[in-house]
Amino acid sequence: MAGVTQERRSDGGPTCETSQSPLERARQVAATMCRQTKEAHWLGVRMENFFRAHQRQMESVTVADVCNYLEGLMRKGQVEWQIKQTLDAIGLLMRYGYQREDLMIPALREAWGRRLNQRVGIAVPVINSTATGGVAAVSERLRRVLRVAHYALRTEKSYTQWWERFEKFVGDRPEAELGADEVRTFLEDLAVERRVSAATQKQALNALVFVFGQVLGRPLGNLGDMILAKPKRRLPCVLTVDEVSRVLAELDGVPSLIGQLLYGSGLRLLEALRLRVKDVEFDSGQIIVRDGKGEKDRVTVLPETIREPLLEHLRGVWRLHQQDLKAGSGRVQLPYALAVKYPNAGREWCWQFVFPAGGLSKDPRSGAIRRHHLHETTMQRAMNEAVRRSEVAKPASSHTMRHSFATHLLESDHDIRTVQELLGHSDVATTMIYTHVMNRPGLGVRSPLDARLRVSRKPR
Repeated sequence: MAGVTQERRSDGGPTCETSQSPLERARQVAATMCRQTKEAHWLGVRMENFFRAHQRQMESVTVADVCNYLEGLMRKGQVEWQIKQTLDAIGLLMRYGYQREDLMIPALREAWGRRLNQRVGIAVPVINSTATGGVAAVSERLRRVLRVAHYALRTEKSYTQWWERFEKFVGDRPEAELGADEVRTFLEDLAVERRVSAATQKQALNALVFVFGQVLGRPLGNLGDMILAKPKRRLPCVLTVDEVSRVLAELDGVPSLIGQLLYGSGLRLLEALRLRVKDVEFDSGQIIVRDGKGEKDRVTVLPETIREPLLEHLRGVWRLHQQDLKAGSGRVQLPYALAVKYPNAGREWCWQFVFPAGGLSKDPRSGAIRRHHLHETTMQRAMNEAVRRSEVAKPASSHTMRHSFATHLLESDHDIRTVQELLGHSDVATTMIYTHVMNRPGLGVRSPLDARLRVSRKPR
């Protein structure tokens, strides 16, 4: 949430009319901080629901009361993103409606994360304070907030790196002096001096907005006019059908199965590696992609060619799982808070990864020893070697198979909206880029050189 345009108080919060009720003040703040009207509306709804549940004791609400309320919502079937949105709404209500500094969003995120981790049996390590001043470094506090809120490990690494780059850019200035002006200068330096892409600059902005709003408790507000990196339109690398056959022929074993899924189903690499046994539906010939890009689910096709090899592969995975169970392990990581709701689900066959790793590993957050899915670098190395051996003169990678899937479907006269659904694109404009790399681009334009002219060569 960003974009506060109201006059600000000395403590960094937006000013509100004193005649308003606490609930109205908090809803007004939410409206100024949200980019979208729909988001502000739902934050207001969740504020009101919490207010009605605790109307007689709002002044004395504790962190435990908030956690108990969230647990009640979880038992009623609300999913993770709804719980997170409710937590943010309560934090805004208590901070700007009732001036409760102890119940701001960062404190509630930490408390809720601790509650979930205690129920699962995971201990989040306490971050030691620095020797100077007794306050933990911002990067450590950021890592803690992301971790207890169950953000992806990739997000944790990315946001931490961007904050450390920002700290290096501003030098030794005190944390309290940093704000929107310094962030704007840093982002403009990325675009002008570093010449980063528009996507990279946006990622840096998202990281800093999160740090100031969720960790420091000082939302950045409106950054004003800023030099933006110029977005570049690049055409994807696409292989022909013959080139795809040559590359896949150079893959063996598990990488061969994954490569065929990438091309035959249009999966992203991590989507293929994160497939669970329950997500492959052989009877209906479908693959359910859970929590794809943008945390969206979708359905795509299961190629007939790969059905029998994949079934044989799963028989081997089942035997490996039985060995793990006999050895006292056999538990896999579950998404969101499912491990809290279903404590034994991690050992069930349906939740196992289709492409498990060759050995057990230590979870970087919880410290639990379990079998994760195959690491992406294993497939990336295998694909790079296959492209080299196939002598295909293109910079192809695992993601090239997804591009080729989309392009070849369009060349086969499949409807572009169908291809959009299979790929999981939110906007058909994203899918349209594949029309520019087809063998028959646009409306089937034929070169005038091929259509009319006959070039005669003079004898030498």
